[in-house]
Amino acid sequence: MTELEQLKIGIVGAVGRGASFRAPFDAHPATQIHAVCDLQEQALPETARALGATETYTDYEEMLDTSGVDAVVIGTPMQFHASQAIMALERDIHVLCEVTAGVSLEECKALVATAKKSKAVYMMAENYTYIKANVLVRELARRGLFGETYYAEGEYLHELKELNEVTTWRRHWQTGIDGLTYPTHSLGPLLQWMDDRVIRVACEGSGHHYRDPRGNAYENQDSVVMLAKTAKGGLIKIRVDMLSDRPHAMTNYQLQGTEGCYESARSNLEPNKIWLRSLSDDVHTWMKLEELEAEYLPEMWRNPPEEALRAGHGGGDYFEVLDFVTSILHGTPCPIGIHEAMDMTLPGLISQDSIANGAVWLDVPDSRTW
Repeated sequence: MTELEQLKIGIVGAVGRGASFRAPFDAHPATQIHAVCDLQEQALPETARALGATETYTDYEEMLDTSGVDAVVIGTPMQFHASQAIMALERDIHVLCEVTAGVSLEECKALVATAKKSKAVYMMAENYTYIKANVLVRELARRGLFGETYYAEGEYLHELKELNEVTTWRRHWQTGIDGLTYPTHSLGPLLQWMDDRVIRVACEGSGHHYRDPRGNAYENQDSVVMLAKTAKGGLIKIRVDMLSDRPHAMTNYQLQGTEGCYESARSNLEPNKIWLRSLSDDVHTWMKLEELEAEYLPEMWRNPPEEALRAGHGGGDYFEVLDFVTSILHGTPCPIGIHEAMDMTLPGLISQDSIANGAVWLDVPDSRTW
């Protein structure tokens, strides 16, 4: 396919999460949203009109087989991600898949095997890696300004008991299983900053203090913490809490290296703060991260288009689509391809075995060896 041709995009889960991808694809001249698919048939005509699609489907495989789409966006509940990605990759249709990549080790293995055989691009849509502050920290780490990085923290604190009752799949797949069921927003940026992967994890929880509207206890403990050892010897702590009554704090991060450290703002009442030895000999004085933008902010965030500023998840939805399309058209390496997706997904799956077995340390497989 040449750049003069437009990629035909299909979106499954188009009535819900998938609808948010209109702006990023509309902004890219090489793409057009061609087909939409969802089980909510009555809402499909209006969804198609809003997204500019010409074809509607309630059967995903029918869309893959008859619509002529070149790529699909998978915006369905997480238990369908792996199977729907596999169906597309088997047909050499490119895949941009919401997180997580899969909900079991077995289906992750099947997904990796299919991606290896397919001619198509697979990318996991971990949009938190594209947030402006996270992109800046990644660039500082890439330039070595943190020195040797050896410790990091990530937290995703998002109370969703009410949302559980609206999007009912969450009641099982996010809060109905003990352990880290939704780790990638926290883990993804850290792995990029440290240029590393997790090799073993141990997981423990804080207990059960809430019940659903039916009076049933949530299987997921309120706050779940995973300790992770990395291949380079670093240590990572991830906390996910989707049940505790508290304000949201979904983008909490820390990074420690031999030459610097970073702590994100825990609320809108404070700034993102950083200390780097090369910029200050006073180890007791923080700088505001934004003070480093003029010299170190990557080009993608210097003069972002209006579409990026309007896109969801701090612009992440825009930039992940840009990388996905660029990878398809130019054959450039996908920044969150199949193995990076596994690096972000598998530790959470193994954490579920750890917490079920008394917080024992367990090895995390490397999908590159499968």
